[in-house]
Amino acid sequence: MNIKLTVEYDGTNYHGWQIQPNGETIQSVLERAVSTFLRKPTRVTGSGRTDAGVHALGQVVNFLSDQDFDRYRIQRALNALTPNDITIKEVEIVADSFDARRDGRSRVYEYHILNRSTPSPFHLSRAWHLHEPLDVQAMREAINCLLGEHDFSSFRAAGCDAAHPVRKVYRVFLHPRDELLVFTIEATAFLRHMVRNIVGTLVEVGRGLRTPESFGELLEARDRTKAGATAPACGLFLVEVKYEP
Repeated sequence: MNIKLTVEYDGTNYHGWQIQPNGETIQSVLERAVSTFLRKPTRVTGSGRTDAGVHALGQVVNFLSDQDFDRYRIQRALNALTPNDITIKEVEIVADSFDARRDGRSRVYEYHILNRSTPSPFHLSRAWHLHEPLDVQAMREAINCLLGEHDFSSFRAAGCDAAHPVRKVYRVFLHPRDELLVFTIEATAFLRHMVRNIVGTLVEVGRGLRTPESFGELLEARDRTKAGATAPACGLFLVEVKYEP
């Protein structure tokens, strides 16, 4: 059986997705749970890495089992074997050829900004608090340039191991959601810290430190040193991974 999981997690207490020798990660927790359930060491494949402190509403994972199980039994068992900040939202039995990482056609991320004068205890680890008012209209003008296929070197973190910096952005928008300002972006894939670097630079536009036009010029510059600071990890969410029907 090839088993596909849709996983939701709060990344606050983890050193990201990928197994590391120096701390607990989402992958290590899931692999322990799956291995305990199957009673044999089992590797899990994720749709992509999330950094330390980053959250997910729809991370996709798959693993192989040589035993047949009802998917509801798998879901109940894995949720019993994982901590409260990780939840298996859905379990599917998929084709043997399915690979959560390789078969993903696009990823959707959101970045949450709490833009008000005071912080909120309910968003401490789930949004970037900015107390000064932001120019949302200028920020919306700036992000239009991101649509389409571009070289995103200006928003690529040092140490990124991607083969090339070109990515295709399908949609991008900025909208209010209750008290939050939410930046949403969907692309084929993302470079390391790409969304957080875009948001950090976009906030400079909102603060009047950079114009929408100069934001667009960063794509042509292909120079990380010309973009803004990296936004905090706490505001970033992997929302969805899309596959071919």
